[in-house]
Amino acid sequence: MFSILSAFMAQAQLPAFDIDLWPNGLPNSNGIDRTQPYNDSKQNFKPSIRVFLPEADKATGRAVVCCPGGGYSHLATGHEGYDWAPFFNERGIALIVLKYRMPHANADVPISDAKEALRLVRENAQKWNIDPKKVGIMGSSAGGHLASTVATHSDTLTVPAFQILFYPVVTFDYQYTHKGSRHGLIGEQATQEQVVLYSNEQQVTSQTPPAIMLLSDDDRVVPSQNSVNYYLALKQQGIKATMHIYPSGGHGWGCRENFKYHKEMLSELSAWLNTIK
Repeated sequence: MFSILSAFMAQAQLPAFDIDLWPNGLPNSNGIDRTQPYNDSKQNFKPSIRVFLPEADKATGRAVVCCPGGGYSHLATGHEGYDWAPFFNERGIALIVLKYRMPHANADVPISDAKEALRLVRENAQKWNIDPKKVGIMGSSAGGHLASTVATHSDTLTVPAFQILFYPVVTFDYQYTHKGSRHGLIGEQATQEQVVLYSNEQQVTSQTPPAIMLLSDDDRVVPSQNSVNYYLALKQQGIKATMHIYPSGGHGWGCRENFKYHKEMLSELSAWLNTIK
């Protein structure tokens, strides 16, 4: 049931619209994404973005490209994607939810989708009341891995302005990783070079953008060490980083109101967003 505030926020939100990511053809393939028709139940997603813009008089110029989680095998587009729109729009921030293709062991597939989403947002920045220098990236679980990969594998011209990570997969070290995400992105027979390349705590540089990480201490799906080690790597490079570890909640709560620390989480995220100018 929506609260009165949630209902107000939903009413204030402009209609969303979808844009195909690759109208002129896919740049790469996961082996099934060129088959027709697309069928979400088979994890054969048509790559696209859904754009949620704030009202013009509220727009701050900031935007977030959101990568839902799903272990690189499916997408949790609701509570880790579309349902976040009222929160961001009420704060004058555009939310762009990415429906990225499943990798099927081809890491270039979702990464190229995420980078293209950022490019499209910047290309349409003037039309959408967005500052192209204020476009960040957000992800949950495996989507957090995708977001942190883009944040650590982009050049200075294309790197996101900031990163928001919910209980993210960061490392591919078997000691701490989510095995399903690792196998989905780079396969069960991945080389050590691939493991290191996509263990993003090992890819942080001085150009990596500021980050906030939000997770639960009792997460048994993606251990907290993923975020802790990433936080330490960011600090070693002098990158601004914030981390909130809630006492309980497990994994995958997103913006669901039944998460015990939902109100605290929204307040702390909102406070952090106020530091991103």
